[in-house]
Amino acid sequence: MALERLDRIISSQGMFSRKEAGKAIRDGRVTVNGKVIKDPSEKLDPASSGIAIDGKPFAYKKHIYLMLNKPAGVLSATTDSNSKTVLDLIPKVYKRNGLFPVGRLDKDTTGLMIITDDGDFAHKVISPKYGINKHYHAVVDGKITDEIIRTFATGVKLKDGFLCAPAELKVLDNGDNPLAEVVIKEGKYHQIKRMFAAAGLKVLALRRVKIGGLSLDNNLPEGECRELSKTEESLILRTDQ
Repeated sequence: MALERLDRIISSQGMFSRKEAGKAIRDGRVTVNGKVIKDPSEKLDPASSGIAIDGKPFAYKKHIYLMLNKPAGVLSATTDSNSKTVLDLIPKVYKRNGLFPVGRLDKDTTGLMIITDDGDFAHKVISPKYGINKHYHAVVDGKITDEIIRTFATGVKLKDGFLCAPAELKVLDNGDNPLAEVVIKEGKYHQIKRMFAAAGLKVLALRRVKIGGLSLDNNLPEGECRELSKTEESLILRTDQ
């Protein structure tokens, strides 16, 4: 790993600003491999250097990956002057510079969202060329016919003329307002709602439940997040799910 400034390494983890990190170093609160370092510009390998602050080991992570159970009414954005965003839901312990949501969910759509600061990882999840499936549960206002299922499977043509990639549509629960699972690899603006609209149906509720091989943790309350394990990170990029 490339060498980085000590103050930059410490501030990158979100608990200190760059200015606060520099002051802590100059005040003698930071040690590297047991030796006090007072120069904020000291360069070292963040992954292999034993950094401690006030005697407590400093756990460095190059990137962070969070699972958020997004509630309705929250924007999939980093900042907004008028509405709460998904980043406003992230607790301080996970805060760091460069966090962003991987892809977007409509304001009224709920469920699984990944928050990270790893742009390369996010590109692999979002880009259709990597073939990562996104699974949604949709409640609609009318009967889902075999013809609609076949149309989804061959590619829905939206009202603006855009031809969607083939998608899987499966009815999970029949009734006046059927519950269906939709699996897509792309993520155009309001895509699932527009796909059903092209079939003459309105989406009443939409929830993302799975990305790749990673399912939403049923024990994670709406509006809360947790860090992913290494195994869960790799599950996201599975293309056979």
